[in-house]
Amino acid sequence: MSGSLRRWRWLAAGMATAAVLTACGSGSGDSGSGDAKKITFWLSTAAQIQGYTDLAKEFQAKEGITVEVVNQPYDGYQDKLRQSAQANSLPDVASVPSLDALWINQLQDLGATANNETNKIRKDLITEQDGKVLAIPSDLTAAGLFINKTLFTKAGVAVPADPSQTWTWDEFLAAATKVRTATGAKYDLVYDNSAARIRAFIYNNGGKGFQLGADNKYQTPDAATVAALTKFKAMNDDKVMPKSVWTSGGDPNALFKSGQVVAYFSGVWQVPDFAEGITNFDWASAPTPGPVHATDINLGGKVVAFNNKDTAGAAKKWVDFLFQRDNYTKLAQANGYLPVESGLTLTYPFKSKAAQDAFALYAKEIELADPISSSGQAAGTKLLLAGKEAGEDPTKGELAKFVNGEQDVQKTVDNIVNGLNASLG
Repeated sequence: MSGSLRRWRWLAAGMATAAVLTACGSGSGDSGSGDAKKITFWLSTAAQIQGYTDLAKEFQAKEGITVEVVNQPYDGYQDKLRQSAQANSLPDVASVPSLDALWINQLQDLGATANNETNKIRKDLITEQDGKVLAIPSDLTAAGLFINKTLFTKAGVAVPADPSQTWTWDEFLAAATKVRTATGAKYDLVYDNSAARIRAFIYNNGGKGFQLGADNKYQTPDAATVAALTKFKAMNDDKVMPKSVWTSGGDPNALFKSGQVVAYFSGVWQVPDFAEGITNFDWASAPTPGPVHATDINLGGKVVAFNNKDTAGAAKKWVDFLFQRDNYTKLAQANGYLPVESGLTLTYPFKSKAAQDAFALYAKEIELADPISSSGQAAGTKLLLAGKEAGEDPTKGELAKFVNGEQDVQKTVDNIVNGLNASLG
């Protein structure tokens, strides 16, 4: 899973099928257009709902507007939104994985909330078209490195603490090999089989990756990208990294949790799982290797407000309430979000110190990240706003062939570029 399609879980909870939680009570207040007293808010989450239900109660008490929080099953959520648009029965507000051309013209402008300097919402993360803010992300995800801290301690190998003074990939791999040989571990590293995570590796190593041109077509990448992919293939030698993850479906999460792998490159969504599920060794987040300080930044849910006549004003009030700084702080802490508002001091409800430290590190990493880090998700939004939609990303399949020795790097790169452009609908 990657990007906005991957919603990490901060509790080990199963996907809810359809739960409806309503903030009840009485009160008064102008709800805007039509004086609506009730609105619907759709989202899809396994566990990240408490913050919204808590704020819905506060909103009702303040504005006299009940917010019906509807947790939709993830499978089929996008289809349900499309069907609702066709039936003229869209919710009033929703947190969506991505925008859809079928209903994008029914969105309200959230510019007043997004551009309110008090909120300090990062401007590079909002979705804007022709001066109209269509969506504000609820949270961020970012790629990053985890280590088996027990193995590093046993081997006496130091780990950089400050992401502004991090190691390079060559320095990290040398350290990981030293740990592996000193402790008898099986592999230096496992690495998510994901196009998004490969973007991070390319950026770390100075490449620009697969970028859109002015014509909204993917361009042939630079030489540094080709060199990074060549380096990545060499790492898949069943010593540094197991080839099985990229060629035959090996599970990197399970391999790391076995305790036999020195490090794991994945992302922030792993933190809750590790906090609850790793009991046989100490783990920690570690600064992402360079030399370029970059990651792959993706958005969680995109909060949108639909223009549903009588409830339009109340819907915008709810969105504005969510992103008011004190309220958003509560939301981010309760739901375990990496924030979209800068400069917040957050205390998450984790018992695990490793988890608390991981979130603090990710926040620093995002602040230091090269702007290219968010270009992958930005490309998808750019295509959508241009009336195009990206299909299946060929990167995983083509890299699997490269890692397996079935084709050279140039054919791999050409196939990725051609496949990306062929997928555009």
